[in-house]
Amino acid sequence: MKKFSYIIGTFALALGFTACEDEDYMKFDTAYTGIYFTSDSSQYSFSVTPIEVREYTLKVPVQIMGAPSKASRSIGFELVTDQCKATEGIQYEIDEAVILPDSITGYIPIRILRDGLQGDYANGYERYQLTLRLVKNEHFTPTLDSLSQVHQSKFDNAVEQPAWYNAHGEKVWSLSSLGVWHPYKFIKMVEYFHAIEAVQPETYKKMVKLYGENLEHIEYGDPYQYRTIFKKYIYQPMYEHFNDPANREMILDEYPDFPFDFPDPFAV
Repeated sequence: MKKFSYIIGTFALALGFTACEDEDYMKFDTAYTGIYFTSDSSQYSFSVTPIEVREYTLKVPVQIMGAPSKASRSIGFELVTDQCKATEGIQYEIDEAVILPDSITGYIPIRILRDGLQGDYANGYERYQLTLRLVKNEHFTPTLDSLSQVHQSKFDNAVEQPAWYNAHGEKVWSLSSLGVWHPYKFIKMVEYFHAIEAVQPETYKKMVKLYGENLEHIEYGDPYQYRTIFKKYIYQPMYEHFNDPANREMILDEYPDFPFDFPDPFAV
């Protein structure tokens, strides 16, 4: 009898806990869903991106507090105008922002327009800034602290000379291999470097480990460990590209000051 009473009591206790859990669950306000930025800032530069790429979508990430929905839900936001240094329709455009069905994450898409970004390597590049603030709408209410409700994005079209240094700590750029410095040369150099992955993937991995994904670090500016690879897969295609008459007008439209002085890598 004692054992039977113990079982009955345990079962009743379990029912009590279940009832409490159900009651707490029913008290949860499913109509309220918070939203916040998962980071307070982001940066983007076209930098060594091929010049054929004229737009880039910067995705400003958000997350919700609450249950996912079976329907898409729009995200409410506004520009903090006194913290914006960019013009919509010229430097950027913002597309519709939604949380997709069955998801608790999303983003606000900022399309950066390369043609509207000002500046050059000789006179300096313009750095643009865009600040967004989340606002309440019929789907979401901004939550957490005020810092989680504001996000600042910065972007530009800067192409800086890579940080290659000699033994004296001075920046170097090989005139004998590359001619005089110009940003378009570095853009094409990185482009052809990335193309090596398709033809020699294992060698490419080793080169990335040594020089960086975008050739950020070449000791003394001389890739002597893979000099033959550079000549065949990077310097030769660069030489052919710059000396192809079919490319000349396109290059001058983008860079009127471009020096057509790239040396033949296999010249005696």
